[in-house]
Amino acid sequence: MSETSGSTEAGKLWGGRFVGATDPLMSRFNASLGVDRRMWHADLQGSSAYALALSLTGILTQAEAQAIRVALTQIEKEWEQGKFEVKENDEDIHTANERRLKELIGEAGGKLHTGRSRNDQVVTDVRIWLRESLSHLLALLHTLVRSIAQRAHAEMDVLCPGYTHLQRAQPIRWSHWLLSHATALLRDAERLAQARARTNVLPLGSGAIAGNPLNIDREVLRKELNFDSISLNSMDATSDRDFIAEFLFAASLTMTHLSRMAEDLVLYSSKEFGFVSLSDAYSTGSSLMPQKRNPDSLELIRGKTGTVFGRCAGLMMTMKGLPTAYNKDLQEDKEAMFDVYDTLSAVVQIATGVISTLTVNKAAMRAALSPDMLATDLAYYLVRKGVAFRDAHNLAGRAVAESEAKGCSLKDLSVDELQTISPLFGSDVCAVWDYESSVEQYSAPGGTARASVAQQIEAILTQLKP
Repeated sequence: MSETSGSTEAGKLWGGRFVGATDPLMSRFNASLGVDRRMWHADLQGSSAYALALSLTGILTQAEAQAIRVALTQIEKEWEQGKFEVKENDEDIHTANERRLKELIGEAGGKLHTGRSRNDQVVTDVRIWLRESLSHLLALLHTLVRSIAQRAHAEMDVLCPGYTHLQRAQPIRWSHWLLSHATALLRDAERLAQARARTNVLPLGSGAIAGNPLNIDREVLRKELNFDSISLNSMDATSDRDFIAEFLFAASLTMTHLSRMAEDLVLYSSKEFGFVSLSDAYSTGSSLMPQKRNPDSLELIRGKTGTVFGRCAGLMMTMKGLPTAYNKDLQEDKEAMFDVYDTLSAVVQIATGVISTLTVNKAAMRAALSPDMLATDLAYYLVRKGVAFRDAHNLAGRAVAESEAKGCSLKDLSVDELQTISPLFGSDVCAVWDYESSVEQYSAPGGTARASVAQQIEAILTQLKP
């Protein structure tokens, strides 16, 4: 093989063992810079800390370490200003940054990789990037939950039908519906915070598989890079992608909750319901029918949920059959992570905008309430007079059947007609047909009574405090 052919791989971190040129298609297939370049800042952070740790072992002189760190700062500015020049042999962000470092300071730059593998370097970069991104996602999610809670407080007195099986069930406060979604999203925030804690474990200093032979002080690396702890086993550290899978699952569950909220709002904004109207900022029109206002924001939230699920399932399938330690299959992790992060952060912000700007049609909600939704209250009326609930439920059901047979509303049955069902029905039964009284009876914690809803809002806002 000619010197020219052999030199094709000379600029690559692994090129010394090879004398033949790589197939150009293989080079493109192998490269990941198009995906992982967004970790440039995390990569420079890790390299700066590693230069310090190498200087403490004597591998780098103080002057060399200082030169490396100054050059890394210059590279950081080039990325920030959009002036960093990517070259053909830059396989990934690590190769690109190290190549530029050697251009700036020469031989000393080549010492930076001493004892470090791309295996521990890349997973360090990913952990730095993801922990910072999770902090951003948590802030966005908290903003959404706060917006929901504030809206619930402002519209406390709005009543609407509550649905089970998509059938009208019982009267509830509109705020109660809002808070049901805020509560689920709080759990999501808790899961993302826990995922962030498990992400913040330092793998740097694990080498390729066996560890680091140069007496690297990993505690120094931990402090420099603001990690909470140090990985326990080098083989596990370089191949562990559980933290990414956990993020993808937590994101999938968050998307599930946002999708369910979106589905309700799609229904509620339809002409058939008319409970809410979306603002123009989060609606689109029809290319054919001028009268239409389409809830595309909500439909896209619902649709993108499936895409996020797919990313989660895809990474799990990648991980399930891998032999122990690092394998190149794991290069697929970052595309999934970045895509899910981008999708979820956008969706949370869109959902916040939708919730903050929608218009509630109180009259339509009120008009959708009907006396048959108070059949359970009729049973409770009898329970309060000493009837066992199963018997009371049966008697209330007979009253419903009687009203249907007569073609009238449940509340239009006379006391005499009700007394043919149970002599315990008296003139005071008319108090059952009040929707405000109905919701106020559910005063136990978690219920739809005003005081209970207020407690829920207070609890949610308390959890959101720093």
